[in-house]
Amino acid sequence: MYRRYFKRPMDFILSLIAIIVLSPVMLIVAVLVRTKLGSPVIFKQKRPGLNEKIFTMYKFRTMTDERDENGELLPDSMRLTKFGRLLRSTSLDELPELFNIMKGNMSIVGPRPLAIQYLPYYNDMEKHRHNVRPGLTGMAQINGRNTSMWEKRFELDLNYIEAITFIGDIKIIIKTFLKVLRREDVTVRGTSVIEDFHTYRMKQIKEAE
Repeated sequence: MYRRYFKRPMDFILSLIAIIVLSPVMLIVAVLVRTKLGSPVIFKQKRPGLNEKIFTMYKFRTMTDERDENGELLPDSMRLTKFGRLLRSTSLDELPELFNIMKGNMSIVGPRPLAIQYLPYYNDMEKHRHNVRPGLTGMAQINGRNTSMWEKRFELDLNYIEAITFIGDIKIIIKTFLKVLRREDVTVRGTSVIEDFHTYRMKQIKEAE
């Protein structure tokens, strides 16, 4: 009942309230991003959503556009400034996703939307993570966040999908706030011991041959 009739209206109402309440914070962050990192202020990236439908996800920019002598972008860890790390560790860079939630691309709680290039590497069970709208936060985010192994993340996502409840969503939202306040389980892409999913899965395939 909740999943079918109440989850989407709740997402819309809560995201609208959050946008109104947090608009001064988002304005300040936007000005700081423009001053410290340049434009564009908003980082846009295509991600798979409900039923693998591609949508544009919004975040505040956290990295510079620094390039090497060949014109290639430097690694993420070198382009991520101290200010960018602060935005990520406090999850302030995620605030523009509230507009994705209000538009219906995302939900407050659900599996995190991952990169499009990962799509060919999911097994049949893992593909079920796209049976619901992706979330601003989810089970994987309150249980290790981006420091967990991929199988564990997907297991948590699938467990959530099988038992979506109002009480469960509220618990995840509260635990997410606590994680953010404590700045727990945050890593920088390119510096984590956890590989990108497609690299990880390709190694598994080669080892099984």
